[in-house]
Amino acid sequence: MAQLELKHLTKTYDHMPVVNDVSLSVADGEFVVLIGPSGCGKTTILRMIAGFVTPSSGVISIGDKAVTALPPWRRNCGLVFQSYALFPHMTVAQNIAFGLEMQKVDKTSIGKRVEDALRLVRLGGFEDRYPRQMSGGQQQRVALARALAIQPDILLLDEPLSNLDAKLRVEVRLEIRELQRKLGITTVLVTHDQEEALTMADRLVVISEGCVRQIGTKRDIYERPADRYVAAFIGRSFFIDGQITSPGNFRSNDGLHFLVEDSGFIGLGSLTLRPEQLTLGAGSEALDNRFLGRVEYTSFLGPAIDVHLLIGESTRVVVQFANRDGGHEPNKDDQLWIGWAKTTGLVYPLANER
Repeated sequence: MAQLELKHLTKTYDHMPVVNDVSLSVADGEFVVLIGPSGCGKTTILRMIAGFVTPSSGVISIGDKAVTALPPWRRNCGLVFQSYALFPHMTVAQNIAFGLEMQKVDKTSIGKRVEDALRLVRLGGFEDRYPRQMSGGQQQRVALARALAIQPDILLLDEPLSNLDAKLRVEVRLEIRELQRKLGITTVLVTHDQEEALTMADRLVVISEGCVRQIGTKRDIYERPADRYVAAFIGRSFFIDGQITSPGNFRSNDGLHFLVEDSGFIGLGSLTLRPEQLTLGAGSEALDNRFLGRVEYTSFLGPAIDVHLLIGESTRVVVQFANRDGGHEPNKDDQLWIGWAKTTGLVYPLANER
């Protein structure tokens, strides 16, 4: 196992940066998730770490060794692809043994390491099957076993769960996380799925247009997003545009007044709120911000209910509450009080958004 260090990593194609000055330290045994929308550069970062893409500039180090100029087979990274990339004409055992054979491991050791890897992923007894004889979840485990069999310093996972159905995806991501903790292996996972990221990561790296927007723990990024982009991408948020008129005072574009924490600036801004942090009806009386809203519609989500309300002339808010004991769904045009504490919302200067 080893620490991973990226320093000022950049990749350009036709003079256009797809990864722009990315620096990141991943501690020994840490599980870090790179998250961002399709095309943001996260997979390019992963492939530069693996050695399949050459950086335009910057340094990649694994442990105390710079590997930027080394070919993939000299980096000792285990990589699980989105498509699994199993050889269809090989059995499970042969697929897992392939990387070990390339490393010139002796045959006796190969057999033992294949057996150990299959036991780790709970596929003992599947040695003689072919990929076509296995489910998507089983193929994913074979790909993971193949990556682990070489005893890598770094495990790299490129959206490994995206081809699985929703229920299986939940099960397998928990299995991967438990296995990573058991082995203590330094791991970097790429995904666009925020639930997957929040479930698995020790820390998140939020990426947009090739740039790092924020690095932090799950709680840091969810509760203290660095900017409006991060607040919108991680979790659910809604935004009220207006301006900070004085420290702790925000006025919306349609004239509503809100108490907020001091945001450190005066001027145009966007108040960011999360639906589950607002209180509907009883309990809102003592809160700093309290308004009478008109229900526009409700959304039944199973474990939760969303209520969309209009306050003032044009300000729309969303309140989410748990569906307990047959939770009551308000009717359209019902008048309901809503409230939240001034410490709940964050205000970002609009001028800094990109």
